[in-house]
Amino acid sequence: MKKILLLGGSAQQIVAIETAKRLGIYTVLCDYLPDNPGQYIADKFYLASTTDKALILKIAEKEKIDGIVAYASDPAAPTAAYVADKLQLPGNPYESVEILCNKDCFRKFLRENNFCTPEAEGYEDINAAYEDLKKGKFKMPVIVKPVDSSGSKGVGKIDSIDEAKNALERAMSFSRGNRIVVEEFVEKLGYQIAGDGLSIEGKLIFRYFANDHFNSKCVNPFVPMSASFPYIMPEEVQNKIHNEIQRLLTLLNMKTCTYNFDMRIDKDYNVYLMEVAPRDGGNYIPQIIKYATGVDLVECSIRAAMGMKIICNFNNKQNGFYSYYAVHSLKSGILKSIDIDKEVLKNNVLENHIIKKKGDIVNSFTGANTTLGILLMQFDSMEQMLDMMDHSEKWIQITLE
Repeated sequence: MKKILLLGGSAQQIVAIETAKRLGIYTVLCDYLPDNPGQYIADKFYLASTTDKALILKIAEKEKIDGIVAYASDPAAPTAAYVADKLQLPGNPYESVEILCNKDCFRKFLRENNFCTPEAEGYEDINAAYEDLKKGKFKMPVIVKPVDSSGSKGVGKIDSIDEAKNALERAMSFSRGNRIVVEEFVEKLGYQIAGDGLSIEGKLIFRYFANDHFNSKCVNPFVPMSASFPYIMPEEVQNKIHNEIQRLLTLLNMKTCTYNFDMRIDKDYNVYLMEVAPRDGGNYIPQIIKYATGVDLVECSIRAAMGMKIICNFNNKQNGFYSYYAVHSLKSGILKSIDIDKEVLKNNVLENHIIKKKGDIVNSFTGANTTLGILLMQFDSMEQMLDMMDHSEKWIQITLE
């Protein structure tokens, strides 16, 4: 029986374990959290950090695995590439995955290869970053991020030097490698672009783009609270984005892999690849894409990791209007209720993945790890979808005690 090593057993990652088992693969799971739900579904479980490359390699060798996947996990993606490289398993070049998963290295690579990218610099020393801001090295406003975090954790905007130290320190506190990147803010045209895709032997054969939605009232207004499909821009704009992604994948010698995208276009339709992560998107994005297109990116991810043939009718075309919505609180406290309009529950909610219940402690929405759960939704039109995602206060209320 073939074996796969899965890195991460959160509620959102269970689908990867279930998919591998459905394909007849023996599942070995690693997660550093002792209460992860995936351990009860996988065939075998190790309590181990998915970012500890040496430890994960030892487990992989012991289990004699045939494939490894970091489903919907940025921090674990380099580990998966490292192990695949060492054991000569299907995967992408380790150096390329490291570039994609470290924001300062990614910005440098884009700049060196003539992509549109903001002026950016990586720092290990907060004081050095602060001095550069003070000297005017960057045009304000700037964005500061941990180079190696996911889910928008630690991301902050600096509009003036007075805000710099707090934002720099906060970003650094979220970096596992104690490194941050400062980059000039990119003014976008329309919605920020989200979505997932798939390459086979380096060719981007499928991508499905979405509109990112944010809540300006949140403590961290840079955390997407929704991605709505399909992307509103015309096909020629989407093809331009597609071509820039393909150029990147070719330069990095990427193989068969799923991706999660975060991108912007400016008023001149220049494409800014903010993030191209070599893994499936979180927040149930692959499941929403399956509703919209019929393409099962979860299965594609497992098959890619195992070197199995991927057979699918890849359809980039619009087939209805769908989104995920991250249920979130603007404040921290004790949850009293989550009230969703009855008509919305009846007509728009496809799947309810709310994990918090009355009496639970909830945190204000500062990153993907502070959601109360996810709703998968469908709509009658683009207009209805965008309105409901941009004005969610009309149909959902969070009440704290």
